[in-house]
Amino acid sequence: MRVATWNVNSIRTRVGRVVDWLVREDIDVLGMQEIKCKPNQFPFEAFADAGYNVELHGLSQWNGVAFASRIPMEDVTIGFDTAPGFSKLASEAAAPPLEARAIGVTVQGVRLWSLYVPNGRELGDPHYDYKLAWLEKLATQTRGWITAHPGQPLALMGDFNIAPLDTDVWDIRLFEGKTHVSQPERDAFTALLDAGLTDALRSRGIEGYTYWDYQQLRFPRNEGMHIDFILGSRAFDDLVAGGHIDRNERKGDAPSDHVPVVVDLDLESEDDDDRPMIF
Repeated sequence: MRVATWNVNSIRTRVGRVVDWLVREDIDVLGMQEIKCKPNQFPFEAFADAGYNVELHGLSQWNGVAFASRIPMEDVTIGFDTAPGFSKLASEAAAPPLEARAIGVTVQGVRLWSLYVPNGRELGDPHYDYKLAWLEKLATQTRGWITAHPGQPLALMGDFNIAPLDTDVWDIRLFEGKTHVSQPERDAFTALLDAGLTDALRSRGIEGYTYWDYQQLRFPRNEGMHIDFILGSRAFDDLVAGGHIDRNERKGDAPSDHVPVVVDLDLESEDDDDRPMIF
């Protein structure tokens, strides 16, 4: 089973490109972030014509997460328990609204989450505190999921808006005092690993940037960041046969500023035991 994650940066703008890529790269399940639309605005037809069903969580023209799969999706979950909301309005301080940042599905017994971690904006901004709180709750949930179902493959996929290592940005000196590389954010990322997750690509020596800003010729200069990940439980990691970062999807007309991250899972089919032995 080929599984991928991609911050598409507006699915209505890039539906043709995304669907073409799904078919061309033989993707079974894609987790998307920043779909930037409500359910009644999502271009379902293009996905259906290509053989994909869609589950999504979208509340407005911002944020939004989804799955497209040509394999049946089960146990669809919108958001995760204890996820904090966000608002700068004093009138909403007691109960800030939840944002569309997490959706979970199960495909052939594999539990997958598409996640769009809050950006944080700037150090000291309320959104930065929200980001850290959101990640803390996610780590707690992850520990609970793995403890409750240790044998079930689990993966958290998406745009984490964190560069865990200095080498995950083109020049760490330019990021001093900025988000994405601060120690509290990196500690929050480490807490996810400590909860029982492994970076499916980095653990196999697969490196590369996954994001390049549109401005200042960042992509031609390869001034990028590695902020999109597939983090899997031990049961998930045992299934990983390979993976890659599809850098080419940052090229061409109207690309997203992120590129897909892909893993191949070696799942035994139910018919494996019935296959004839060849001597």
